[in-house]
Amino acid sequence: MNSKLSNNTISERSELSQKIKAEALSLGFSACGIAKAEPVSADVADHLKKWLYNKYNADMDYMNNYTDKRLDPRLLMDRLKSIVCVALNYYPQKRIPDNELQFAAYAYGNDYHDIVKSKLKLLAKKLGVTNYRAFCDSAPVLERYWAVQSGIGWTGRNHQLIIPKAGSMFFLGELFLDIELDYDKPQINRCGKCKACIEVCPTHAITADKEIDANLCLSYQTIENRGPIPQNITTAMGDTIYGCDKCQKVCPWNRFAVPTKEPELQPKEELMAMTKDKWYSLSEDDYKRLFKGSAVKRVKYTGLMRNIQAVKDK
Repeated sequence: MNSKLSNNTISERSELSQKIKAEALSLGFSACGIAKAEPVSADVADHLKKWLYNKYNADMDYMNNYTDKRLDPRLLMDRLKSIVCVALNYYPQKRIPDNELQFAAYAYGNDYHDIVKSKLKLLAKKLGVTNYRAFCDSAPVLERYWAVQSGIGWTGRNHQLIIPKAGSMFFLGELFLDIELDYDKPQINRCGKCKACIEVCPTHAITADKEIDANLCLSYQTIENRGPIPQNITTAMGDTIYGCDKCQKVCPWNRFAVPTKEPELQPKEELMAMTKDKWYSLSEDDYKRLFKGSAVKRVKYTGLMRNIQAVKDK
């Protein structure tokens, strides 16, 4: 890190903060905000601990790891001062036909972890900084919390970050810097009295008390769960074999969503051309070819075939 940057004046901080945001937008991010690195608020810390105590994380045991770092990001990087938060739009330009087996829209293109982190590293390079850490769903970071603190949007009742006049279909990422910058203010929650996401959730994973139970969530069951899918869950899957977008599709804010132009997030033509018969006879080699470089590899071939069979049998 250039010492001049780490000891900048007020005017230099303002200039650098604006440059960071401009460069982030030039790299294809839809939004960028900056938050001061400090421990999370007491109410959020208590909420996380209660959520874990109630085992709402299902068997995602990794959520119990590094709680101290989740609650204080300064433990993840020495001399951390600023958290630059970004959002990358993944709203699809085209969708799988309604009469075929469905995937959550975020899984249409290449693996978002790699895409967002690559852009964050390029952002750091453009800024001339060498001492940084870049994250995208890859460390014990409360991403939505910091996105809210950076002024990008607010956390909706569906537990997704909602960006005003843009919606919720965004990947989030963070660039940790040891530089003092200008910090943005959090936005107020603008969900109002809307409960569309709660009402549409087929398994009641989202409840009015603002908790979300991963044990009931279709995204957890079809991706993270390594065991059999409970019968009460399979009946709620519909034609979806990977993830779930129901709470996002009904969110009124997503009427403002615009299709992503990011080349790496465009779906393969082969994926768009898949039919139910092709899915039912999918071989492991087909799976590896179809989802090379995709986030779908997390579910593994056996997991995806379990989901396909569950939809076929119900």
